[in-house]
Amino acid sequence: MNIIVLSILAGVIGMGLGSVVTAIFGSKTDKMVSIFLSLAGGVMVSIVLIELIPEAIEYSNTLIAVIGIVLGVLMVMLLNNVMDRISRSKQSSSKVHDSYSEFFHTEGLTNKKKGMLRSGMIMLFAIALHNIPEGLAMGAAGYVDITLGVSIAIMIGLHNIPEGMAIAAPLISGGVSKPKTILLVTVTGATTVIGAIIGMLVGGISYTALALSFAVASGAMLYVVFGEILPQALVSTKDKIPAIFALVGIIIGIIFTVI
Repeated sequence: MNIIVLSILAGVIGMGLGSVVTAIFGSKTDKMVSIFLSLAGGVMVSIVLIELIPEAIEYSNTLIAVIGIVLGVLMVMLLNNVMDRISRSKQSSSKVHDSYSEFFHTEGLTNKKKGMLRSGMIMLFAIALHNIPEGLAMGAAGYVDITLGVSIAIMIGLHNIPEGMAIAAPLISGGVSKPKTILLVTVTGATTVIGAIIGMLVGGISYTALALSFAVASGAMLYVVFGEILPQALVSTKDKIPAIFALVGIIIGIIFTVI
């Protein structure tokens, strides 16, 4: 299957499905978002550690892999800093937020209809940027091994469902019609396709470039999991359910890599 088609399914369809769930069943709950994000986070960790980083080392060396991972982490931290400035968040980006409203850069915007609309648009932009490194991993992986590309596509699809839910809720509450909301959220997933194309192009330059793209995507995804998803999930739900589903996700990821 063409990697571009996979990126469309994972990014566009994944985000769109999340928005449909919110449009049908109403606003998201912290526990539901936490479960989906933790599950996807666990899958991310296993695929990154079992497949992406070893591939990066195989195609270059440990030093290139480490440099790429650090670059990936710094890239996501920079994106988060930019979004915190745009949303005028008063809380340090290094701290765990008190709720998913703050986690998705919407602190202080949930009391008025206009604020909900603005928060939804901010989230559209933020998650669109976050989808690029995920697409990068898919494109680079698919260039080498289509089976690995499919595994990453499934992981990204799982991850995008709760993100689509999170974007759709404030847009609908802010007065945007449900059909238009679904369309906007679905289009946001297109940045995954852009990342996949970049991954394929970079992967075709040289083995070093391919290894670097694997490593950068790995660093970005590891930071998202350990720096954002899991800490926020534990704080928001205040129980061990996120940890359990993260472990389930790791097991699922292991199964994907051996099939």
